[in-house]
Amino acid sequence: MAFKSNRRKFLRNSLLTGLGAGLTPLAFAEKSPELPDPKAPDNPDVEDTTAPASGTISLLQTTDVHCQIHPHDELFWENEQMVFRQTAGYAQLATLFDKIRKKNPNTFIVDTGDMFQGSELSVKTTGKAILPILNALGYDLYLPGNWEVVYYKKNMQTLLGGLDAPKVCANMFHDAGDGKKGELIFPPYFTWSKLGVKIGFLGYTDPLVPLRQSPNYSKGIIYTKPEENLAYYVNVLREQEQCDFVIILAHLGLSQQISLANMPECEGVNYIFGGDTHERVRTPIQCKYAKVVEPGAFGSFVGRLDLKVENGKITGEHYELVEVDARKHKPKRDVQKLIDQIEAPYTTAINKVIGYSKVPLYRYFVVENTIDTLIIDALFWKAGTEIALSNGFRFCPPRSTPGPDGLIPITEGFMFDMLPVDAQVRTAKATGAQLKNWLEKELNNVFAKDAGKRFGGWVVKFKGMEVTFNAFGEAGKRVQSVTVGGQPLDPARTYTIAACERDGDPPTMLCRIPDVTDGKNTPYTLHTVLRDYLAQHSPVSPQPHGYAKALDAPATLLSQVTGVEYVFR
Repeated sequence: MAFKSNRRKFLRNSLLTGLGAGLTPLAFAEKSPELPDPKAPDNPDVEDTTAPASGTISLLQTTDVHCQIHPHDELFWENEQMVFRQTAGYAQLATLFDKIRKKNPNTFIVDTGDMFQGSELSVKTTGKAILPILNALGYDLYLPGNWEVVYYKKNMQTLLGGLDAPKVCANMFHDAGDGKKGELIFPPYFTWSKLGVKIGFLGYTDPLVPLRQSPNYSKGIIYTKPEENLAYYVNVLREQEQCDFVIILAHLGLSQQISLANMPECEGVNYIFGGDTHERVRTPIQCKYAKVVEPGAFGSFVGRLDLKVENGKITGEHYELVEVDARKHKPKRDVQKLIDQIEAPYTTAINKVIGYSKVPLYRYFVVENTIDTLIIDALFWKAGTEIALSNGFRFCPPRSTPGPDGLIPITEGFMFDMLPVDAQVRTAKATGAQLKNWLEKELNNVFAKDAGKRFGGWVVKFKGMEVTFNAFGEAGKRVQSVTVGGQPLDPARTYTIAACERDGDPPTMLCRIPDVTDGKNTPYTLHTVLRDYLAQHSPVSPQPHGYAKALDAPATLLSQVTGVEYVFR
């Protein structure tokens, strides 16, 4: 078999060059990736010992639901314009899952992360309220996302440990002290057999979590790049476990997942079921070694891969992105009852209206959007600094449905959807040169030509500063012009800035700008700022101001993914 021969050659070469640590367990025991115990409770690999048969295996995926338990507005890009439709909550997803399972018992359902961050209910209960809801849906396998650490390591372990189904992740290790890797926190892989076909699932989450998010969230965890042990585990799944089909469950972002699928370490992988960037892949992206898919976010979509099996052999496949239309999928009664019971103590607070918007609120466009315009408008108003900054977050479904008065209500719950982490507002000073360098780095995080160097977020948001740039220009030379207060940026001048504090950052760091001076925490938080702003300015109309303008891309840019046949819609 050509694959096995090539794989053995690659593994041997990797070992000699130090890239394949742990490939010979006896000689390199201290470096060997932790293997799961097939008999261990945390890794109850499901085996179907029946004789080879014919039929269809259905593999379903959700990702980045971000605790959106109810039906919600969703944005679609159709005929070069925004269209909003109501899509599912968890009770509707439960109905869809049951329908598919009933029609095809050979169904396996996975979620690839960001399950416990994104709503007031989750924040108020430290994620615990979401546990029974997830368990009620009967998922078969989970991968932790980048936001699973939002309540810190111990709570992450407790939450994921409370899930009824197994978890996999091959690149999250306990910190054994002094930066040394301990054991894997979760088993690296899982296998499942049906109709005589054995499928291996291998998990990888974003190794950039300590840089992308507050450093203290992931304290006690060491992340590694997938390619450090990917070849090893693909070899284990293909040759030791004798898997017929290998899927990587990934929470890396579409760009990085495409990059991984083009690496030789990925040889032997059939699919990457991705997450993190909320992209909607409707046709699998064929890369050099594997196909890549990603099924949107918020429970609005389910990715479905059907494998046709004849006499124990896979003979065909079909992939589709299923829109979970809230009008077409009625809520499953017992799941809806469970959701209502869990949420009841918090309903009054969640539904409290704190303001109104004249325009739909959404967060899908890469450069500017209405949600972040609202946030930076409020922060700039409150802080009184020359510049206000906000992170390039992706989470939060749209809110576009008006009330009887034609205005769109902004509730406490929606404020938590927009800003689940109520960070303290911090002010500091930075020179024009620092701001210019920071802008170049942040833009490279979004648009780097090397997809593996792109962070998971979008362009940072700002007010008080106007920037023109070439999104797809040369690294370090993207920024074309910067003005502050209508005047050209002065490299030598010091400017005052406001942004949210990141837990674990040193006093000299603000919004990933290093070496800032005169850093001070204000007495107010992001939520305080937003409530105060809406109290005085509601109804708001936060249309993007054009403070950030890409010269080589439209204002309606919906994805930073390039070089492949993919369109967000």
